[in-house]
Amino acid sequence: MRVEATLNNLRIAPRKVRLVTHSIVGLPVAAALVQLRRQVKRSSQPITVLLKSAIANAKNNFQLAEETLFVKEVRVGDGIRLKRFTPKAFGQATPILRRTSKIKIILDERAPKAAKTTVLPKNTKEKVAKKTVTKKSENKQA
Repeated sequence: MRVEATLNNLRIAPRKVRLVTHSIVGLPVAAALVQLRRQVKRSSQPITVLLKSAIANAKNNFQLAEETLFVKEVRVGDGIRLKRFTPKAFGQATPILRRTSKIKIILDERAPKAAKTTVLPKNTKEKVAKKTVTKKSENKQA
């Protein structure tokens, strides 16, 4: 079950946000939160809030367990650009683009791993049973 959460118009450039988001893709949500807490980037705090929002969506809307969730994908795109101008020589003006980001986090559920059972051929089961019987008989004789 895919769970999504979005954040629009974050006042940080997408290039800077991608540095943080690439480090959490594929991690379980608990490990991703720890990874974000260790980051020393300004964008790690809003991404942490967004990830917690996605986890809450999964719990409340879809009744999914937090232990089975992992970060499947993080998309960072361009938001709106705020256009400003700065004065330059000879009465000219140069544009300044203040970039914003749109972030979309997609969580998915990972099935819990089943206990591994080894299937032995019939001959091996009989050999193992014979070895245990002979060891027990040797112990009794000694």
